[in-house]
Amino acid sequence: MGEKVVADRFDLAARQRFRDRLHACLDGLGTLLREDRFAPHEDRIGLEVELCLADSDGSPRMVNDDVLTRMATRDFQTELGQFTLELNMVPRRLSGRVFDDMAEELRIALGYADRIAGEFGAGLVMTGVLPTISADQMVPESFSPGDRYTLLNDQIMAARGELISLDITGTETLRRTFDSIVAEAACTSVQFHLQVTPERFADTWNAAQAAAAAQIAVGANAPFVFGRELWHESRPPFFLQATDSRPPELAAQGVRPRAWFGERWIDSVHCLFEENVRYFPALLPLCADEDPLETLAAGGVPRLAELSLHNGTVYRWNRPVYAVAGGVPHLRVENRVLSTGPTITDTVANAAFYYGLVRALADQPDPVWHRLPFATAERNFLAACRHGIDAELDWPGPDGTVAPLPAADLVRDRLLPLAAEGLAACGVAAGDRDHYLTVIEERCRRRVTGAGWQTRAYHQAVANGADRATALRDLVRRYCELARTDAPVHTWPTGA
Repeated sequence: MGEKVVADRFDLAARQRFRDRLHACLDGLGTLLREDRFAPHEDRIGLEVELCLADSDGSPRMVNDDVLTRMATRDFQTELGQFTLELNMVPRRLSGRVFDDMAEELRIALGYADRIAGEFGAGLVMTGVLPTISADQMVPESFSPGDRYTLLNDQIMAARGELISLDITGTETLRRTFDSIVAEAACTSVQFHLQVTPERFADTWNAAQAAAAAQIAVGANAPFVFGRELWHESRPPFFLQATDSRPPELAAQGVRPRAWFGERWIDSVHCLFEENVRYFPALLPLCADEDPLETLAAGGVPRLAELSLHNGTVYRWNRPVYAVAGGVPHLRVENRVLSTGPTITDTVANAAFYYGLVRALADQPDPVWHRLPFATAERNFLAACRHGIDAELDWPGPDGTVAPLPAADLVRDRLLPLAAEGLAACGVAAGDRDHYLTVIEERCRRRVTGAGWQTRAYHQAVANGADRATALRDLVRRYCELARTDAPVHTWPTGA
């Protein structure tokens, strides 16, 4: 959730001061871009993994602060809810046996965290929304300790001026109100970072937007929210509503939500940051000591702290990131569309598919976004969230005509070969590439995702006589047992 801040009241001039600093940051970013001050191209990637903590009955366990204190490592940190953790992995080159290395590092880190969590009656669960979380558990006392969480909540609720309202209809309907944004804590995702040069940023971001629907179709893993069966990947609509700072009247006027797909293909990274400044009021108007333009004038590299802070409160599904490492600025695309899990192997397979496909799409001489309307890409995204592997997605054919295709066929026949080409172009070892892309291929062949497995297991338990609560608890317990084997989800049996 970003840097720690101090919860305090803002005077009436705070947002104007912050807005002025944001525009100075935009000017500074423009200067850095014109002067070509950014890190050279080297295909560096990173990973953030959010995780649930659950007890032996599969219910959320509010012990993240105890677990983190006991682990005493900077690799893990808190997330919004006391029943969640986040792992930040060290960036690495996208080459060689990068995915095997990533999987092994995840096994070591998550194994360690799981053992420590066990000391506090908890275990790790890799899923987009823990099915056993109840709405009644989502109270302000469930926030993780930290001034930033409190301040962010207070600012969103003040901007909204009324209760948060959830209203999502899928297989079932969820309607519920909350007096805070704490319901968003139930969302746990995996974020794929890809460092790119300014020259390649627009093509890479456009490619990530075009690929998002296919990612979700084969990686959906959040079918239940507060015990109700909704969409295959319920997290995007759930997250949007749980953090929505707009009252209904502003939503009806077309004011953009802070959880946002976007509205157009881009031609530069600058326009994304500029849109964030132009469309979204500051939630955390906290100015840093550094004046970015003074730092530039003195020959230094500004941190653009206000721009980064503000950017972190606009929840684009593919987010632009500016950062400085070793005194050198760089840009990243942060892909935020997928739920965590179900297993380490599944998560790494999702990463391989994403990085390979985005590279291939960005390299195409006649890119897909020249033939695919942006509104169609957004409709694809929502269709994949609703229907997962069973979605139909519109995609341009060889003659340029956009036509609907079953998602599983589109991925298996057209997009997986592109992903393989993209990983080969990055120098990923053939064995590494083929092993993880085969996981995606088998999901398509068997029409199985984490969401599909969860819903089948649930309905089987209900058919066998279990009530809803028992079926969900049994589902989570069985899910955790199978996830610990690290066998990919398409191989999992549904029965006990």
